[in-house]
Amino acid sequence: MNNLKDKKVGRLVAEDYRYADVFRKYGIDFCCGGGVSVEEVCRKKGLDHREVTNALVRITTDFKPTLNYDNWRLDRLTDHIITMHHQYVRENLPLLVFYSAKVANAHGVAHPETVEIKRLVEELEDELLPHMEKEEVVLFPYIKKIMASAGQMQHLDPVNYGTIENPIKCMISEHEAAGDLMEMIARLSSGYTPPEGACNTYRVLYKKLQEFERDLHQHIHLENNILFLKVIAMAGEQASV
Repeated sequence: MNNLKDKKVGRLVAEDYRYADVFRKYGIDFCCGGGVSVEEVCRKKGLDHREVTNALVRITTDFKPTLNYDNWRLDRLTDHIITMHHQYVRENLPLLVFYSAKVANAHGVAHPETVEIKRLVEELEDELLPHMEKEEVVLFPYIKKIMASAGQMQHLDPVNYGTIENPIKCMISEHEAAGDLMEMIARLSSGYTPPEGACNTYRVLYKKLQEFERDLHQHIHLENNILFLKVIAMAGEQASV
């Protein structure tokens, strides 16, 4: 397992999602920042890569992963992303908007960071809802067409946005924007730690924000580090036929 330090963070999580727990513990971004090696990211964050790789080894010593998304068909993966993650976002973002507004109105004077968190949550909603719509209406259906034509070794008709890499680059950029917003919220909330004596709504807000971040990381990881990489490779193979 000595070569773990040379593997890219996102690829490791693609191989076994339990690695994500280790990266979360050390504050390592495995979704938007998944394109760098363990050793490189440790160097940038001032971490001992041996400590991190040892933790990666320990987490997989006794168990096998139950879900290996890396082996899934891409059409199954897109459906999973929609039903599990897109639906989660649509159900929970309105709650986060409501709770963040309630906390900011009640505690904004004593805790001005809650006012900024409210603004960032609203910005996150504005970012994610149209993003998911574009994936569901444009990108994911085209991925399924690529799969269908690959099975028949046929060329797809050209599309008005050029190659599949163009909308994927747009989606990755929007993922990074959403990730940046969550990072700012995490920082403002001191890692989702409510102040002493916080009311129940305050505590619920921070708990749900932490849960939302966890889901968003897995959501973006499935797209950036598995779905998008594979569909680009598949489209490239078709172009060479």
